[in-house]
Parts: sequence; C-alpha cells; structure tokens
Amino acid sequence: MDYQSIARQILENVGGKENLISAAHCATRLRLVIADNEKCNSKAVENIDAVKGVFFASGQMQIILGTGTVNKVYDEFIKIAGISEASKEDVKREAAKKANPFQRVIKTIGDIFVPIIPAIVASGFLMGIMEALNFMVNNGFLNINTNGSIYQFAVLFSNVAYVFLPILIAFSAAKVFGANPFLGAVIGMIMIHPDLQNAWTVATEGVQKTQEVFFGLWKVDMVGYQGHVIPVIIAVFVLSIIEKKLHKIVPPMFDLFVTPLVSVFVTGYLTLAAIGPVFVFLENGLLNGIQSLLTLPFGIGSFIMGGAYATTVVSGIHHMYTVIDIGQLAKYGLTFWLPLASAANVAQGGAALAVALKSKNKKMKSVALPSALSACMGITEPAIFGVNLRLVRPFIAASVGGACGALYASIVNLGATGTGVTGIFGILLHLHSPIHYIIAMAIAFGVAFVLTGILGFKEETDESDAVTENKESDKALSVEETVTEDQTEESVTVQSGNNTEEFTFACPIQGEVIPLSEVPDETFASGVLGDGVGVKPEEGKVYAPFNCTVATVFDTKHAIGLETADGMELLIHVGLDTVTLNGEPFTVHVETGQQVKKGELLAEFDMEKILNAGLKTVSPIIITNQGSYQEVHITQR
Repeated sequence: MDYQSIARQILENVGGKENLISAAHCATRLRLVIADNEKCNSKAVENIDAVKGVFFASGQMQIILGTGTVNKVYDEFIKIAGISEASKEDVKREAAKKANPFQRVIKTIGDIFVPIIPAIVASGFLMGIMEALNFMVNNGFLNINTNGSIYQFAVLFSNVAYVFLPILIAFSAAKVFGANPFLGAVIGMIMIHPDLQNAWTVATEGVQKTQEVFFGLWKVDMVGYQGHVIPVIIAVFVLSIIEKKLHKIVPPMFDLFVTPLVSVFVTGYLTLAAIGPVFVFLENGLLNGIQSLLTLPFGIGSFIMGGAYATTVVSGIHHMYTVIDIGQLAKYGLTFWLPLASAANVAQGGAALAVALKSKNKKMKSVALPSALSACMGITEPAIFGVNLRLVRPFIAASVGGACGALYASIVNLGATGTGVTGIFGILLHLHSPIHYIIAMAIAFGVAFVLTGILGFKEETDESDAVTENKESDKALSVEETVTEDQTEESVTVQSGNNTEEFTFACPIQGEVIPLSEVPDETFASGVLGDGVGVKPEEGKVYAPFNCTVATVFDTKHAIGLETADGMELLIHVGLDTVTLNGEPFTVHVETGQQVKKGELLAEFDMEKILNAGLKTVSPIIITNQGSYQEVHITQR
C-alpha cells in the first residue's frame, strides 16, 4: 500500500494545505478540521482505495482507514501538509472555534454532562431494578426479605445521583468554565442545603418558608434545587466570571483567602436570590412545553419528534437532551423523552442493516453491518454519517421508523427510570414495562428495515469490483485452510489472466484456526479491515509464514505487518485489544524493514499476562491489501 499516495489524494480532495486547519487520528479514523467544507470532495475521498468511509461530525471530517493503516497515512499526511502533530483534544478545540454561538452552547452542555453520565446511568439502572423488584414482591411473584441490608441499601443507593445531582453538575461545569471545581461543588451544595426545603416535597406540603432578598425588594421561596439543571449551570458560569476577575485584581498575598470567600458568597447569594428562581421558572416552562408536545392527541407530537430526532443528531442539538431527561425525571419520576431517542437510534440500525444486506458495494457492506449493530447499542454516528445519510433514502426510512416507534411509546405512556443509555441496553431503564419497550424498538427497527428495502437507494459504484488505474492488477485471491497433524497451513492462490500460481505458507501462530467471522471483535469479524482467519494460540510464539519483509512493527509490539515480494500484505495481530497493554507481554525479535525467512521467530508473547489482563488471546491474521484483488475467498476444510 502506497501510504504517501493515499495521503496526497486525501489532501488534494479536502482542498489542499490552505483548507486544512488541524489533523489528528484515533485507532481507525483520520480526523481533520477543515476551513471550508464546501471545498472538500468527500465523494472522491471515499473512492480512494484505502478509505472505508467518510463522515462529518462534531466539526470534523472523519475518514475511516482502519487499524494499522490510519497511523501510516497520518504520518505521511502531516509531512505533505506541512503541519505538526496534534492530539484528538487539539482537533476538538479547533473544531469548536468554527462553531456558531448556538453550537458552542450545545457543545458546552455536552462537555458538562458527558463526564457525569456514568453516575446518572448507574442510579437509573438501580432505580429500574428496584422498581421491578417492588412490582414482583407486591404482586407475589417474588418472595425476598425487603428488610434485609442488601435490599435497604439498594433503595438508599438507587436515587443518590439524582438527590445530589446539583453537586455533580456544578463540579463538572466549573471544570468546563475554568473555575475551581471545588468551589463549583460548594455552589452545588448550597443549592441543596438541608436547611432549604426539599424541592420534591413542595408538591405535597407547599412552600413552607420565604425570605426577603436585596434589602426587601422581593421575596424568594427557600426551596432546594434537587433535580434542576439549568439554574446550576448558570450559577457556576457566574462563579467562573467572578473568580477569574478576582484572580486578576486581588493581590497575590490575599488571593488565597479573598477570592474563594468572595466568589462563593456573592455567587451563592445571587443564586438563591435571583439566578435560581428565574431559571427554575424558565426550565419549568421548557419542560412543560416538551411534555405538552409529547402528550398531543394520538401521539402526534412524539411521532414528529421521533422522526426529527436523527436530524437533530446531525446538527448536534441532541447534546442538550440530557437536560430534558433529568428535568423530567425530577418532575415526573420518569423521562418520556428517552424512549423516543431509543426508537430513533434503533431505527437507524434497521436501515443500516437493510443497506448491508441489499448493497452490492463491498465497501458499503463492510461499513453498514457493524454500523447497524452499533446503532442498536445506541451509538448512531457511524450508521447516520457513514451509511444512511450518504444514501438519503435509508435516512428517510429510519426517520419514519423512529417516528413509528416513538408513537407506540407515547400511546402506552412509556417512560425510563434514568438516562444516558438507549438501544438494546436501554431495556435496563424500562424494567417496569420491558414488553412495551421491546415492542417499541421492534416497530422502529422493523419499519426502518422494511421501508429501506421498499424505497431502495442509489447504489454507489464499488471501485473494488472494477479494474481502474488505481488497481495493481486484475487478480483474484483465494485462501484455503488445511489442517495436518504437524501444522495448520493456508493455501493462497493468486490468479492473473490465465496463469495460476499457488503459494502455501504455514500459519504464523500454532493453534486452532477459526473463520474470521468467529473472532470476538466486531471490527475484525466484519471484514472491514480485510479478509483472513483467526487463531486460538496454543503457544506464545509468532513465526514468519513465508520469506518476506517486515513492513511494520507496532510500537506496542502487539502486531506485525509483513509483505511478500509479490506485494501481498499480511497483518498478524496478537490478541484482541492488546494495544492497551503497551507492549508489556510481548518480545519482538525483528524490526521494520528487516528481511526474514520462513519459520524465523518474529515475536513471543505471554499468554497468561494477556488473559490476566482480562483480554482474549484470539489472534486475527488479516490480508490487509485485499483491495488489490477483485475477490478474496476464505474457505475451510
């Protein structure tokens, strides 16, 4: 693979050096921040041999290249573009600068809530479990000791993240706004101080106490802000302004004492006297408006929002929906917004699966199938940007599917006990009504799948099926596995014209050979990185399967790339996710560029260390340049 050529083609089609702001890469994608997206020819980028998909998200152009390829292309890309290396965080910051004020507000909300979502999810799951247990106990389906410590402690733990939510939000918001996060946490504590009446008791007991503020100008209710979001964020934003200003004007010798004291007192007073009451009123107005929309007759509001949800994901507005979920949880005990989001997400998976089954484009299939699974797990960006939105009609079909699923959820009054998780695992937040949740998701998925099949889509030309100037030759590659008493061998047949050559090489790792589809890793099993096989190692050694050149030795030593004189490229990836071990279990005996003979020891690995780290030793053996051949067949015998 000519990585320099690939990098040059990408740079040319994104508008050249002058249109490039920043570049970084992750494990599979090249992430670019572009000055003017209109100057990008994304279609041409998609048609580059090594590129498996292109989509725009979070202000970035993300180009899917795959593990082992992206880092090499990136190295050549920054050389040609004449830019310095950047981290993913650097790229995110550059992308944020391009956003308009509304987009920056949405991004800020996302930055505040993403870190605390695990805590919210944990409480939501536990609340759902306890609700389901109570139902079974009260109806005689289950007989357990509800006075036992496990049950009682679980009840105590289940809503703790929501009771003290203002503290979590305030701490996270302070970090985002550049304030002292511990001062931010103090503001959160003030807003739920025990001397304030619990916000959730007001509905039954009424407001018990008021207080004059600003020397008698008006009175405020002495009520806490449990379950509220917007007032907390605004309060901490004010804190950050005051604190930063004080740091500039207070002499250093007094800064440690004066700045925290004044910042907390002034912000706290403003919060209880003005910020809290005003923004609670606005927040309640927003929640009432949303609920009125969702409760329109015949579920029409939910139908509309379920259909529009995916479009808001494209625009980035979905980052603010956590505010709606948390507000509804505080006000109603359930969020009726989350089932709508789940239906919309699962529908994207249904449409992507239909594309994967119907498309004749190998590149599209390799992207659509794992994207469908990802969407059903609640991660929709690959399906939306990589498949459905590109083909248009599947995106429309998915939107209709999401609308139908949301309509059913509205009719049966389906609500979730928490937020942060959609798709298949979202059922854990709907244990009080799991059947309705499953039906709603099945409707969304099924409608999107069937409608995509009916509407169809304009098939993109599969460059890998045609002989073009970018292809090396008119070759077909087939791989057959044979198992003997001594070793596992693969018989590789490369056919060009009427001439056929057979090249047989031993499996580089001794063990049981399995089909690639059985490798327990979605990326490898889908074949998106190339066809091949998996090996269940019986010993921790890697041998050269043929005479070749060592093309790549990864810094983390977990993978080695080989290349034959005829140009076939083979990746030996020891274990799954072993890149996280930073090379500890591996000893490599070769280096990049070294010529090796068949049977030469390339590397050793400690199987026990890999297993003790909770990882799998199953090792994919991948032909990474299958794009050089018209077909790659893997057969077992």
